[in-house]
Parts: sequence; structure tokens; C-alpha cells
Amino acid sequence: MISRPFWLNRIERSWLEAPIVWLAGVRRVGKTVLAQSLGPECINYINCDLPITRNIVADPELFYRNCRAPVVVFDEVHQLRDPSTVLKIGADLFPHLKIMATGSSTLAASRKFSDTLTGRKRLVHLPPVLWDELAAFDNASLLKRLYHGGLPQALLSATKEPGFYREWINSFFARDIQKLFAFRDPEKFTMFFEYIMRQSGGQLEITKTAGALGIGRPTVESHLRAMEVTHAVTKVRPFFGGGRKEIVKMPKVYGFDTGFVSFCRGWDPLRPDDYGILWEHLVLEYMQAHLYNLTLRYWRDADGREIDFVIVRNRDEVDAIECMWNPDQFKGDALKIFRSFYKRGNNYLVCPVSGPGYMERVSGMDVHVCNPEGLSIRQDKA
Repeated sequence: MISRPFWLNRIERSWLEAPIVWLAGVRRVGKTVLAQSLGPECINYINCDLPITRNIVADPELFYRNCRAPVVVFDEVHQLRDPSTVLKIGADLFPHLKIMATGSSTLAASRKFSDTLTGRKRLVHLPPVLWDELAAFDNASLLKRLYHGGLPQALLSATKEPGFYREWINSFFARDIQKLFAFRDPEKFTMFFEYIMRQSGGQLEITKTAGALGIGRPTVESHLRAMEVTHAVTKVRPFFGGGRKEIVKMPKVYGFDTGFVSFCRGWDPLRPDDYGILWEHLVLEYMQAHLYNLTLRYWRDADGREIDFVIVRNRDEVDAIECMWNPDQFKGDALKIFRSFYKRGNNYLVCPVSGPGYMERVSGMDVHVCNPEGLSIRQDKA
């Protein structure tokens, strides 16, 4: 079994704060394997997809009293008839137990969950395999990660199989989207899903998207919301406040996995020009995992100058993060404009470089060139 110590430590830290850990992530991202890696002697594993599970937890108090291991895992917990009550009883009446619930969506996506779990749970979002986990996955190369994506089955496959991605999209609609949101048109949703993947990393304008797909604004908004709460997209909102002609409303939207972005764009095989935008996705996933307690934004002005990501650390200090495959191509024009408005903060150029990184002077500014790990180290020291 593949070891993922970062996520196991993250889960253990979350249990110190609350009795329930909600392990969320898209289908086939590795939630079940991660939960089982806690060790068979340590967990009471309950597969909620099985019909017999309803009988097992019909009397939650009796079920918990019979648990012999210190951890209870409810895999795909939303399949239970009343999961909120089952989890609440465990948290309130059996404080010696650690409870994990897994699911492909946020709690807010299901009407089965109420605010009765407020204060009793911590969310851990499991993304596709991160940049610093590749060694554990058969020493997969960075280019393979960009091309195949980070779902373990796809990443470990010797070749990129189009059927895997098509079947995943169909299953995603049938088992997540249709059940949670009662959407009835798989063709319309698939068209929207593929459009978002093709536009991934760019700004999303609702009216323009509706026109391009021949659907209404309400449909775009409802489909986008469904993809958000099922972790299929991430919205990054603009940062503004001190400059002129800044973008203030339009978010950037990122698909959840580079494999699906390249698949929906028809990038087979990848070309060097494709690496940059896919690398930007990978950096975003890394920051969401390691810097999850910081506010992440992007910056853009009306002339199209853009900073890929901005981390807001306090009222007067923001860090600028640019992502590039080749650091030699960085010019710093947008960064110079940005720093004319926002004086304080660190500047990062995040590239697939080895080692701790280095400082470089660009257009009169100090820029730290590093890989994603160097970014998190410097944030920890800040």
C-alpha cells in the first residue's frame, strides 16, 4: 500500500481539533485507500455503499459500543439514511473514538446533513497526487503527472487510456451530480464539464459561457456550483483594492486535475507549450494542500496584466506568486505594475527547479525562484 504521510499527519492533526474528520475529494482520488492505510487493527471500516450497512448502524449507540478499534471510518457516508445523526451520536456520546467520514462532495451538497455537526468536524480535502508525492507513486515523472493527471489509477497506468477519463465523467454525473442535484440531462452537463476543462485556468464570464454553449445563465450557475461542491473545479477570486482598472468580479476557474484538462483539450501528446498552464494547476493544488489556512486570490488589470496567485497575509502585505515552466522566460512586467500599487510582500517565481531555490533581481525587485516546496517553507517562516 502506498504511504502518504502528509495526509495521515493532516488527518491526525484535525482529530486534535474535532472528533470528526470529513475526508472529501473527487471519485477515485484515493480516499478509501488513504482511510484504510490507517491500519486494519486501528479502524472499524464501514462501506456505506453496501445495503447491509443500514442494518449495522440502525442503532448508532449499539454500533459504537461494539467498536473495538479506536477509529471508525464511514466510507461514502452520504449513502446512509441519516448520516448526520449517526455522526453526531458518535461525536457526542463516544469521545474516545476518532470518526472519519468520506464523500465525493462537501457536506453542503446533501440535504441529509444539517448544522448539527457544527464544531464537531474538520474538513480535509484530498486532491489528486501532489507534486511532492510523485516518488511514492512509482517515481512517476512530472511530465507524466501533467499528462495523465493525479488520480492514482491514471497516474500509475503505463499509457493514457481515453476510456478511463470518459468513463469517469459518466460515473461522476450518474453517481454524484444526478444524485445530489437531480440534474436530468447528462449530455448538457458533459458539454458544460468539458467546456470548463478546456477553459481551465482562465477567467469565467457567465454570460459568455451561456452564449457559447447555448444554455441559460441559471443553468451555467447551477452547473458550476455543482462542480464546485463536488470538488471538480476551484474558483479563484480576484484581489483588488489599491490599484486602478483592476478586475474586481470575474473569477478564474481551474479544473480539478491536469489529466482531464489535457484530455478535454485534446492534447495528445503534450507539447512544450502546454506545460506552463498545467504546471500552474499543479502549483495551485499544492498551495491548497499546504497553505490551506491562507487566503488565495489572483490579480489582473484591464490591460490584461496578471499575477497568477496572490496570498493575502494581512491588510498591508500580499505575496505575489507567478508560475512558469521555464524561469528564464520570466520578464516581471506585470509584477512591476502590481508592486507599484502593493508595496509590501514577497515575490515568488514557482518553477520545477530542484533544491531550495535562489534569489534573483528582476526589474529592480527581489524574486525568490523556487519549487512549490520552497514556497511553503518560506510561508512557514513568514
